[in-house]
Amino acid sequence: MKCIVTGGAGFIGSHLVDRLLNEGNEVIVLDNFSTGRPDNLSHYKNNPQLSLKNLDISDLEAIMPYFEDVERVFHLAALADIVPSIVKPMEYFRSNVTGTFNILEASRRSGVRRFLYAASSSCYGVPDVYPTPETAEIRPQYPYALTKYLGEQTALHWSKVYKLQVASLRLFNVYGPRSRTSGTYGAVFGVFLAQKIAGKPFTVVGDGTQTRDFTFVTDVVNAFIMAAESGVNGEAMNVGSDNTYSVNRLVELLKGDVVHIPKRPGEPDCTFADTSKIKRLLGWKPKVSFEDGVHILLDNINYWKEAPVWTPDTISKATEDWFRYLS
Repeated sequence: MKCIVTGGAGFIGSHLVDRLLNEGNEVIVLDNFSTGRPDNLSHYKNNPQLSLKNLDISDLEAIMPYFEDVERVFHLAALADIVPSIVKPMEYFRSNVTGTFNILEASRRSGVRRFLYAASSSCYGVPDVYPTPETAEIRPQYPYALTKYLGEQTALHWSKVYKLQVASLRLFNVYGPRSRTSGTYGAVFGVFLAQKIAGKPFTVVGDGTQTRDFTFVTDVVNAFIMAAESGVNGEAMNVGSDNTYSVNRLVELLKGDVVHIPKRPGEPDCTFADTSKIKRLLGWKPKVSFEDGVHILLDNINYWKEAPVWTPDTISKATEDWFRYLS
């Protein structure tokens, strides 16, 4: 089967490409490498089933030719992280909203059979209910969350109006090998693993009792594959680990000293997915425990040896706009 993976050189995207190629599919990756890394796919350098295109999804005419005879599109390309979305909202709308529109239009015009969208649990903001179901109120707290939700709504609207077969997966706190190492302050695993390599203390926000629904990347990939192979259409589904874990528990597993930094506005004390819908519709369930997932990361820790090492001072400077706008 011929598939497109946008953002396929990124963290989740590259794991999805692994799975698709291993199952014998032909894969076209569209990535502008703003956060994705060619090294994530270097082990397929001579694989004729993989085609890697350095393209920006904001350019519809540039991407259109690659959609011919494509059956499935996995749309993972997006700008991520909170702080830069506050500082540069126009770039986030261009990538996450206009870019999603372009991928949808290219899919519609080319007769793509299935469209899978990587949505974000950040759309729930600070929810009232845990575990949080898909019916919870949508409360985006910053432009990244808003643009990802607008992308999802656009995809579901294309399903309704143009009969494009769409499923959207709202991902909760995905972690695993190849998680992002960019210069932007963001995901906790990239921050902590670089600090561990450098022998620096872990910068724990607040008292560390806040919990996150850490979901291992191969479980997420499995959800995408099962959604693609299903007949589910026009639905948004949560993807989580069936549990929620404190940052203090993560530190305990990683083993190291800790320094505390101020709690940040707009962040929930807990993220915890209600996964009953995806279990009912797809029969999907998570398989990798948090402890096993962290051990896999530690076994691959050299991946983060060139990642930026954050300190309380550099984090304070990087998050000035976060406190300025969200307080």
